[in-house]
Amino acid sequence: MKRLARLAADHELGAAATDALSRYLDLLAADPHAPTTVRDPGQAVDVHLADSLSALPLLDDAVRAGLPPRIADLGAGAGLPGIPIAAARPALHVDLVESTGRRCAFLRDALAALGLPNAAVLCARAEELPAQGLRGTYGAVAVRAVAPLATLVEYAAPLLVPDGVLVAWKGARDPDEERAGAGAADEVGLEAVEVRPVSPYEGSAHRHLHLYRKVRPTPPRYPRRPGVARKKPLG
Repeated sequence: MKRLARLAADHELGAAATDALSRYLDLLAADPHAPTTVRDPGQAVDVHLADSLSALPLLDDAVRAGLPPRIADLGAGAGLPGIPIAAARPALHVDLVESTGRRCAFLRDALAALGLPNAAVLCARAEELPAQGLRGTYGAVAVRAVAPLATLVEYAAPLLVPDGVLVAWKGARDPDEERAGAGAADEVGLEAVEVRPVSPYEGSAHRHLHLYRKVRPTPPRYPRRPGVARKKPLG
């Protein structure tokens, strides 16, 4: 597929990574249990792969800054953005965090089929991870199309090491959501750093990556119990 070859060249991906991404596209197209509505490889290479890989420069910066090469993909769903990131960066460890059992089963099967030893499935809610020994262990948290920013910062902050980063995918900018996100971030020890416009594929002119950095310890009362951050967001 020419589009995948161009994408691989843009990100300087090797043959093994490109092959894994190609097989992932095939898997999304063929597996009826894949939790996505975009199955056609010609569309998925942009909507899924190019969009996911748009965060690689930010993640590469985090690793170069000396942060742990461990990433949590919260609400991984079909494995996005985590599986493309794991394929593209074999030196990173990516935890695919998903709370729905059938999606966890799909993710496990996908990792086995793709042969990605640097990724694992954590079948749990994001709010449960700190109590499972994962507080302050991740250099980065990646979240794509899960919840408002004020909710995402509460999910991510307890998991990050000092100076760790949250990368959140969003569409068109919403000033009210961004203000709420900045207020919530301040409460949990994060700071809004940058909103980076990205156009990884045709029709994505309004896509943005929101970058937050952990600048203070997260108070031990966060995260709140499962469900509260979504129902009663901070900020």
